[in-house]
Amino acid sequence: MSQPSSATIPSSTVLLLRDDRSLFEVFMVQRHHQIDFAASALVFPGGKVDPADRDPALRTACTGANELDDESFAVRVSAVRETFEECGVLLARRCDGDELLPESEVRPLETRYRADLVAGRVTLRDITAAHDLSLALDVLVPFAHWITPVFMPKRFDTHFFLVPAPRDQVAAHDGEESVDSIWIEPQVAVADAQAKRRPIIFPTLRNLIKLARSGSVAEAIERARRDPIVTVLPTVGKGAGGPVIRIPAEADYDLTEAPLDDAR
Repeated sequence: MSQPSSATIPSSTVLLLRDDRSLFEVFMVQRHHQIDFAASALVFPGGKVDPADRDPALRTACTGANELDDESFAVRVSAVRETFEECGVLLARRCDGDELLPESEVRPLETRYRADLVAGRVTLRDITAAHDLSLALDVLVPFAHWITPVFMPKRFDTHFFLVPAPRDQVAAHDGEESVDSIWIEPQVAVADAQAKRRPIIFPTLRNLIKLARSGSVAEAIERARRDPIVTVLPTVGKGAGGPVIRIPAEADYDLTEAPLDDAR
């Protein structure tokens, strides 16, 4: 008798993008070697949805929340929170303003709240209420949706978002869950992974390859808004050379199957 699959954990991942230094780059962090998922790998900032991300009272402190159902709302709030926790970038505005917060306003908030937010001692609702802020959910552009295969003991239901990096904020790793960070051209990250210079897990690599089809932030955003998102739930089967992992062709990645060892 087959074992029942484990429940999925709603999660979010953010691809911060920039091209204001003549190169089209994405921000990535290197995970700590003792983390239980993707240890030592180069990944995009992100993590699981926390209970506080589902607070309905937070809807009034967000821009772009009106048309979202409860799950989509929680995933986007999680994306904003994880981006602040993992790389110190806060996707928020003054309630009476249109521009994202500048570095000069974000850094004091990071100093005061980042550690407490990670520890669960404060919530985004506390921060927005205390400083008259609105979370900028409207800058999150859906890019991909991946679900961990059913045979894995720990499974994530992960939504990937593109975000043009705020020009006046500095992204940096947190020194705890992540131990290093880098702005890198997508195609360079792909080449490094293929040459085994950097460990990059299968879903991250596939999305880097898809991102590398664009040459600018504007082009990447336009593609993401235009192209439909197809949920990827990889399956395992037998290929000509042994076990393979398969993803749907309609998801529009560079392949539909790969050796299982390449996806571990």
